[in-house]
Amino acid sequence: MSRVAVPALEDRATLGIGMMLAAWLFFSMIDTSVKWLVLAGLPALQLAFMRYVGHFVISTWAVARGGMDVERFKTDRLGLVLFRAFLLTSSTALNFIALFYLPLTVTASIMFTSPILVCLLGWPLLGERAGPWRIFGILLGFVGVLVVMRPFGAEFHWAMLLSLNNALAMALYSILTRKLSGVVSTEIMQFYMGLFGTVVLLPTAIYTWTNPTTALDWVLLFLLGFFGWAGHELLTRAHRFATANTLMPYAYFFLLFLSISSYLIWGHIPDAATLIGAAIIIASGLLIWMRTRKRAVLRTPPGV
Repeated sequence: MSRVAVPALEDRATLGIGMMLAAWLFFSMIDTSVKWLVLAGLPALQLAFMRYVGHFVISTWAVARGGMDVERFKTDRLGLVLFRAFLLTSSTALNFIALFYLPLTVTASIMFTSPILVCLLGWPLLGERAGPWRIFGILLGFVGVLVVMRPFGAEFHWAMLLSLNNALAMALYSILTRKLSGVVSTEIMQFYMGLFGTVVLLPTAIYTWTNPTTALDWVLLFLLGFFGWAGHELLTRAHRFATANTLMPYAYFFLLFLSISSYLIWGHIPDAATLIGAAIIIASGLLIWMRTRKRAVLRTPPGV
């Protein structure tokens, strides 16, 4: 009898890491494309609408594969599911507005305070207490934010507050996703996210709609939904091959991808304060991750 070869654990982890990197590459393509399009004169809310239309079409197809029975679209956690969708939709829309005013590296650096905020909010919302090292990581992260934003200097721009708000929204989104995980199916959460974003942004998209002037702009406009779908698809699949603790550090490649595209397209080189602040934020995020991972290992019974 022939045996089916099973990939080694290391090979599966490598595959998961590759998917994680590809996911963040697609996410960086969203921000790069949006910055290109907003600078070309297309309204940010129109771009956000196009991002969610694609999401809605694909997620509807995913749910409907098992039939169009209305029961398949029901959930007894509808309020929380819609609030989760609101958090991501508002974060997307405000991020697209911020991209008109700020370099890609600045918005990404501020957004990476989201894991730090998750740790900060985990105590009151999830009952997860932070020890001294994680508290230090939280404080260190906010020092990094101040270095990037320079709130009392001439370099400060009000759009940085939008990015900071986005980080808070993403932190709440992550916490809510954890609370709903295992209670509401991923397909249902994705469906209502696409539906909410499409319906809420449709009026503003109609009111502000501006036709692209070049073929490239048209292509990028319609690719926004695909980039978002591909990124989330790869991100989800990556966790089937490797643990979240293994994959988390590779999220910071998002900042590297954006730095490369920002330099190649606009010739932008991050200034010293942005680089130092980003390094501090990344260090604080990794510190919190390492302490969280260590606590999870200590809580795991032997042999599990």
